Amino acid sequence: MISSEPDAPLGALLDDARTALSGVPQEALGREKTGRWRAPRIVRVGSAWHVGVLLIAGDAVYATAEVLRAAAPVRRGYAAESARARAERRAEASRGGFDDGETVHVGWTPIDLDAVAAGGSSGPLALVDGVPSVRWSAAGSLMPLSAYLDDRIALLRSASL
Repeated sequence: MISSEPDAPLGALLDDARTALSGVPQEALGREKTGRWRAPRIVRVGSAWHVGVLLIAGDAVYATAEVLRAAAPVRRGYAAESARARAERRAEASRGGFDDGETVHVGWTPIDLDAVAAGGSSGPLALVDGVPSVRWSAAGSLMPLSAYLDDRIALLRSASL
């Protein structure tokens, strides 16, 4: 359980989250790579726990972006150009060395925890009246980070049993 104090320091909340997440599988972080002689690919650059709109790594926190599952390229017809583009992104992850079906996060952005702790905001995190808070969707309102982490981590722990 994350600290019951809604205004607990941001670092303490994230440390509590990392402790609560031990034993829950992490997901891969990927970065796009292009080369002169090779097809575009997505390569592994780390791993983190996917906790809603956050990716919590051992030493950093990132805002989520694109999530995909790696898949070997196959030749098939598509009804829509968007389906073709999604298949190409999955193939880029496969070319980068990810196993078929492996979840990969791409386009994530680092969250400046110092800026948030100083009263500002970064990505989906903000300090509101001294309470670390998270915007859980683009149209959603801010909610206390401690309650958000409690809810999301409980879901992750029950799914990994």
